[in-house]
Amino acid sequence: MLLILGLLLFLSIHAIPMLAPKVRPTVVMRIGVIGWQAGYSLLALTGLILIVFGYSAAHSTALVLYSPPHWMKHVNLLLMLPVFPLLFATYLPGRIQHMAKHPMLLAVKIWAFAHLLANGSLTDVLLFGSFLIWAISARISLKKRSGVPVNGAPAHSANDAIAVIGGLGIYLLFLFWLHRAWIGVAPLG
Repeated sequence: MLLILGLLLFLSIHAIPMLAPKVRPTVVMRIGVIGWQAGYSLLALTGLILIVFGYSAAHSTALVLYSPPHWMKHVNLLLMLPVFPLLFATYLPGRIQHMAKHPMLLAVKIWAFAHLLANGSLTDVLLFGSFLIWAISARISLKKRSGVPVNGAPAHSANDAIAVIGGLGIYLLFLFWLHRAWIGVAPLG
């Protein structure tokens, strides 16, 4: 139940721009940008905490919907390679950001899809499927509207290299340590 509540809260707050685009400007006019950002961040963080605790509590007893072959874990690891560089590129204007158009949404889509290939419990499908549907919907929505500009680093010729090197460094940290420490699952077994 916590997982579902967390997903509803986290994804609802992130769906405001596509479902109710006038909400943000209206609230910003009333309480200011900092008030909006504080409230938005608090709700998103609460949703994220509920997702983490809900997933952790439900995962061990979740109904198995499908059992992916073992080699899908290797496909997952391969598909995850661009995820962190794309996340970095969101805030580092360069060729990666330009080509991906919306690198964070692309990173979320790849992350969710890769994990659905390697995990088949109901909890996994709820978590990763929800994020995949949200990211696809958000990308389609951005084709029809202009998004809020993302504040990031100034444009620089080194931004792509920073995104790739930094992103692959975080990928390696997750691969060898953070995923197990935070999620409880060692990606390499």
